[in-house]
Amino acid sequence: MSLISSMNPTAPINTRPEAIAAARASAIAIFIGVAWGIVGVIYLATAGSAVMEAALADAAAQNPDAAGMSGMAGLMTGAAIGTGIFIVIIQLVLGLVQWFKPNIVIPILFTVLVVYGIGSTLLGLTMVNEDVAGANPMWFTVLGLVVLVVELVLHIAGIRGANALNKMNKAEQAAY
Repeated sequence: MSLISSMNPTAPINTRPEAIAAARASAIAIFIGVAWGIVGVIYLATAGSAVMEAALADAAAQNPDAAGMSGMAGLMTGAAIGTGIFIVIIQLVLGLVQWFKPNIVIPILFTVLVVYGIGSTLLGLTMVNEDVAGANPMWFTVLGLVVLVVELVLHIAGIRGANALNKMNKAEQAAY
């Protein structure tokens, strides 16, 4: 079974190489998330910073209490970029751990995070009003949802592979 066919969350897992390949599907999902995170950081550092500053200026114009926030737009954008870079690095490290030492904890953790991301994005789309419409371009939001769905499928395959690998390890230990 090749790595590509093991990414199918419904594929049978009968051998150790199949289980390892399926568990590594979760690492591939994490690497896809790293790539998307880099795109997000680049967007935030370029066009996204202007959108963020415009939103803060609009909030300051509508609410006198928020007037002091418009001066902090650059600081807030810098903090968001720094946080994005930090998260991408953490994802990269966890992806490497999952690739070289497949386990079930990382795929479960990322499955929860991906489901949360899908839910919060969809909820955000339903709650959009005129004041916040256009915070992110629609192509960015839709592409982000597609990435999350692909990651979800791969993490499910990773959970199945890691679970099968755990069962095989326990069976080997019981044989000794």
